[in-house]
Amino acid sequence: MNKILKIKGKAIPVRGNDIDTDEIIPARYMRTITFDTLGKFAFYDVRFNSIGQPKKHSFNEDKYQGANILLVNKNFGCGSSREHAPQALMRYGINAIIGESFAEIFAGNCQMLGIPCITTTKENIEKLQNYSEKNAEEKFMLNIENSEVSFGEEKIKINISEERRKSLIDGSWDTLGLLINNLKKTKEKAKELPYLKFI
Repeated sequence: MNKILKIKGKAIPVRGNDIDTDEIIPARYMRTITFDTLGKFAFYDVRFNSIGQPKKHSFNEDKYQGANILLVNKNFGCGSSREHAPQALMRYGINAIIGESFAEIFAGNCQMLGIPCITTTKENIEKLQNYSEKNAEEKFMLNIENSEVSFGEEKIKINISEERRKSLIDGSWDTLGLLINNLKKTKEKAKELPYLKFI
């Protein structure tokens, strides 16, 4: 199982409250058999105009390419419960999201992918976003165990529920890993289920 204790990398700010899942991944790109190609469509309609020309957006800026920590504001991921939204962010390369607050279903879907949704105060988010805009090449260190994020010479406290924090650091967020690590029990349980024929 994949334990998530620390996440290090460049940060990319996306400013604005109430950014919904339709903005994160427009519905027309959800008509796909797999999630594999969703990364290139993350924030597509706010990144490109109707003829595919880029707009001003942090995801289009060269200085943020390769960033894996997303910095957002209030109520990020609201709207429909589509799991394609966190899938698109993950496929883009996002490993963690720090914001003021998150829609609960979105945060839960992220957790199932091993993407922690971390909260902190409005003032701290402003500080993080400002720092990343002025120091795009600097690395941030998100420490899940100690509930803090460090950048430059600063450290700030972050918040995550104890249940989610524990599942990240012990690897139990990874349900597939749990099944594989307990394969014998999984096979035994499968034999008891009338709708499964386990080979």
